[in-house]
Amino acid sequence: MSENEDQVRMTAWVRGQVQGVGFRWFTRAAALRIGGLAGFAANLGDGRVQVVAEGGQDRCDALLEWLRTGDTPGRVDGVTEIWDTPRGGYDGFETR
Repeated sequence: MSENEDQVRMTAWVRGQVQGVGFRWFTRAAALRIGGLAGFAANLGDGRVQVVAEGGQDRCDALLEWLRTGDTPGRVDGVTEIWDTPRGGYDGFETR
């Protein structure tokens, strides 16, 4: 990762059949494969999965692209995301 690469925070909400299928685990594996990301993937009470990733813009873009078109378990019907400045406080990428 470049020293002067823009650091961002991407929060995505994934809709579809994404709970009870290993989606969070596969999301963590994708984030670790991309590298340079910190954050989490968590199930929400309404059936969505929330993904928060902080790192370089290109790495967050790669994770978002994977969420939308990658070989994910279950079925993704849509992904909504927002961008912000990093807040920090994450130790790696985890499932919650």
